[in-house]
Amino acid sequence: MRSELGLTFGRMRTRSLLVVLAVIPVLLSVAVRLSGGPDNGHGPTFLDLVSRNGVFAALAGLTVVIPFFLPLTVSVVSGDTVAGEASLGTLRYLLVRPVGRTRFVVTKFVTAVVFCLVAALTVAVTGLVVGWGLFPVGKVVTLSGTTISAGQGIARALAASGVVGMSMMGLAAVGVLISTFTESPVGAIAATAGVAIFSQVFDAIPQLNTIHPLLLTHGWLSFGDLMRSPVAWGNIRQDLLIQAGWTAVAMLAAWARMTTRDVLG
Repeated sequence: MRSELGLTFGRMRTRSLLVVLAVIPVLLSVAVRLSGGPDNGHGPTFLDLVSRNGVFAALAGLTVVIPFFLPLTVSVVSGDTVAGEASLGTLRYLLVRPVGRTRFVVTKFVTAVVFCLVAALTVAVTGLVVGWGLFPVGKVVTLSGTTISAGQGIARALAASGVVGMSMMGLAAVGVLISTFTESPVGAIAATAGVAIFSQVFDAIPQLNTIHPLLLTHGWLSFGDLMRSPVAWGNIRQDLLIQAGWTAVAMLAAWARMTTRDVLG
């Protein structure tokens, strides 16, 4: 596990993806600073609150990266997990080692989930640092209208990054699954990103409201409920349950695929 994490985060591509994610809250905060902020009710959630309190820069950054940038980076990492090894010709050698195929799949998935958490945390921490430097930071007014301390606000922003990271868990599992069916990392990455895009499209169609709660992306913005007082856990809990369901199905299928796959022929 340690070697796999070191290999993944040691790649220039992974570091570049994290840098791109870190730049987004910086650009967002600078734009708000220069423009004075959007009118109330305009722009992404939390954006109109950034100029009042820098803590919201982290939350606005998370909101901006969730629809496209974060899923894309997760798709790149998870889609390359198995397909990347196959394309390099190293998969057959890895699978004949004593670690076994089950452990191999689990290790790849856990590594992808760790990336999800690190990626979301990168956005949040960068947003907090930049928000602290460009805007006043003090007591935080929650979405419920109550006031919490700056420390509590920062803690909730960091917790929000954890929720966002775990919200990507299902997509990471789908990426690992797709990666077991191809030797083309690019194809696996594109297919994984496509799953996220189509899920968001279906979630935006009112006529499909019956299946909305089951969609992979339906609860991705539930982290905002952490900024209510008291915290509204309902949507967050539902999102994590959906992620767990998608993960269970995708990883079971990935395990079945890997345990029956002929990589030596």
